[in-house]
Amino acid sequence: MHYAYRYRLHPTESQREMLEYYRDTCRQLYNHALNEFEQIPESEGTLNQRVRQVRDQLPTLKDWWTDLNNLYSTVAQAAVMRIEDSIKALAQLKQNGYGVGSLNWKAPSEFRSFTYIQSGFEFDKKNGQTVLSLSKLADIPISYHREIPEDVTVKEVCIKKERTGEWYASFSVEGKEEPPKPDNPDRCVGIDVGTLKYAHDTDGRAVGSLDLQQERERLTREQRSLSRKQQGSNNWEKQRLRVAECHQRVRRKRHDFLHKLSNYYATEYELVAVEDSNVKSMLESARNSQNTASAAWDTFTTMLAYKCKREGTHFVVVNPRGTTRECAPCGVESDKPLWVREHSCPACGFEMDRDANAAINILSRGFKKIGLGQSEGTPVETALPMFTSSGSFDVVDVKRVVETGSPITRSL
Repeated sequence: MHYAYRYRLHPTESQREMLEYYRDTCRQLYNHALNEFEQIPESEGTLNQRVRQVRDQLPTLKDWWTDLNNLYSTVAQAAVMRIEDSIKALAQLKQNGYGVGSLNWKAPSEFRSFTYIQSGFEFDKKNGQTVLSLSKLADIPISYHREIPEDVTVKEVCIKKERTGEWYASFSVEGKEEPPKPDNPDRCVGIDVGTLKYAHDTDGRAVGSLDLQQERERLTREQRSLSRKQQGSNNWEKQRLRVAECHQRVRRKRHDFLHKLSNYYATEYELVAVEDSNVKSMLESARNSQNTASAAWDTFTTMLAYKCKREGTHFVVVNPRGTTRECAPCGVESDKPLWVREHSCPACGFEMDRDANAAINILSRGFKKIGLGQSEGTPVETALPMFTSSGSFDVVDVKRVVETGSPITRSL
């Protein structure tokens, strides 16, 4: 399994200048390599072969481009091979329906990182402080707040400058074994996401949405102030940093919420089922697109997927079509507008919060998708669960259908 450990760097003023010099040299090398790559016809090989042709020119380039001699060898190679990663990323976006063009030269503000591959970096202790020693660069103080396990292999280190001016080091590691998933999961949950309440699950829990109203209002004020300043001036640059800090505060607060929520479900349950929502089409609609973007459902699903993989938890994505209309006990569908928040079945009379009803349907579809079903002949009862409110969790007491007995594997 692949993981990344991210740490804050604390360079001195002279080290900041060296990092900027390294970053800009890599940017210029990338632009030069892109120009050379575009002159190679596609008939001369695959994408990887053509990029490697450009990379093999590095020894010749160093003869007349003396600044390249100051770069560590793997850093220069990674800057060239970045072309291949960028083209693959564009191809993936095009496959997902986005309109994409071709690669362009990178401006200084667009190229914000460089990478050490396999070697050229190590942790060290100097004057009682942990530093990151980077070959041909500097020994930079680092906030080493958590240990990297000794049984994993560090493949690369990416040094990145955020738009706020902060520097970070991301260590990509591999070698951690994936734990086996249980054959007969006992603790199972279905999750329905929304905007009024961020998530409803089959245990009757409703998770309140994250309140970012104050951060949004401050961001709006700072952006308005930025628009009144002359672009490129010193005051404009100071205000740009304030806007970047507001964006960073919103992103950190949202990611903290999503990390904690996804980690809870991945560690507390053995099977997690979620819906595969088409967020792209929701964002293109004129209704509630800002709240949909702020909810970051795709980000939550991505975090939940890799955390479930890390914990050995079954993760199932199901088709969301009809989960709100379908009645959980009898399966009869009934149309209801968005403002109707209660599900009331005209066939069997079952009543429940519409999102909680959808969560049960999501879990049922998750069972079917991975070949799990309830034990035959088990009775059905109605339960009224009680929950304790803590943190961002709200107390929601709703009736739900509970089938006694645990899921069992069945042949398909």
